[in-house]
Amino acid sequence: MVTIRMARGGSKKRPFYNIVVTDSRKPRDSGYIERLGYFNPGARGQEVRLHLEDERVAHWVSQGAQTSQRVTTLLKEAAKAAATAA
Repeated sequence: MVTIRMARGGSKKRPFYNIVVTDSRKPRDSGYIERLGYFNPGARGQEVRLHLEDERVAHWVSQGAQTSQRVTTLLKEAAKAAATAA
């Protein structure tokens, strides 16, 4: 099964997550099919906290990809931010 989930990057105590499409049987940080964006929980000032390629996310979901719980929450957060910005 194909899953949209987060792969951890960054250094110790400074996490940075790539939002990726990957096979659900693979380890968290191993290879992925496509990178859809990133999430920076420690963003400060002008740094971007969340960046997603919405068209590609919609494409993968239409192809049957499942999203992890955290990615689902981030997608809702991004949609809410886009609605208030528009």
